[in-house]
Amino acid sequence: MCRHLAYLGPPRSLSSLLYEPPASLERQSWKPLHQREGAMNADGWGVGWWDTTVRPEPARYRTEAPMWTDRSFRSVAEIVHAPAITAAVRSATPPSPIVDTGNAPFAAGPWLFSLNGFITGFRGEVGEGLRRSVSHQRAIGIEGTTDSEVLFALVLDQLDAGCSPAEALDHVTSQVLARAEGRLNLLLSDGAQIFATTCGNSLFTLQGTGLAADGVLVASEPLDEDPGWTAVPPGSVVTADRDAVRVDPLSHPGGLP
Repeated sequence: MCRHLAYLGPPRSLSSLLYEPPASLERQSWKPLHQREGAMNADGWGVGWWDTTVRPEPARYRTEAPMWTDRSFRSVAEIVHAPAITAAVRSATPPSPIVDTGNAPFAAGPWLFSLNGFITGFRGEVGEGLRRSVSHQRAIGIEGTTDSEVLFALVLDQLDAGCSPAEALDHVTSQVLARAEGRLNLLLSDGAQIFATTCGNSLFTLQGTGLAADGVLVASEPLDEDPGWTAVPPGSVVTADRDAVRVDPLSHPGGLP
């Protein structure tokens, strides 16, 4: 399992989300409070952030080191500010290798993507079938062996076909659950909006207050005790920007309990 978050709002330091809150992403790497499987997320982590005054594509950092041991990046995080941030810590699903290419966020063009969950049977026929469903254009962009990258490729195929991001997440979630069980909390952002699903794992939103003053935070679990954090109902797809959060039901609201 994993923990992930996405932020949109006034520029803020990476450290203000990754390290400083009482339930920061770093703390969630060794002591998550809402995680349903596994006690730690020690198999690497990653963060991406946008500065569209420089380029439309986000910058990205990933490592296979546990987040709490990655002391060098913390000093970088204190001075890098961004108006849009996506980050995740990883607990790899065996037998996935512990390598940086297996860590979210995964990137393509302006998009960053993360999976909090897994697909049951991905190492067998289920995974083979899903890989065959990916277009050649998107398949050649897959670097590693994770179910996350295959899901991202399927989402990108839907976007290429003209679906909205929320529709793309909904379609891919339904496509997977028609083949297998799993936990499919997907997270997608282009630096202007955030899209996320709740399918087997927790998800919370915070808007216009605290860490999300004049903005929005979408996260696997709250980063602090702000009463503004709102749990997203299971079987939902979230569309969020700095001004509003919309929650709609998924077409196939399955997923493991």
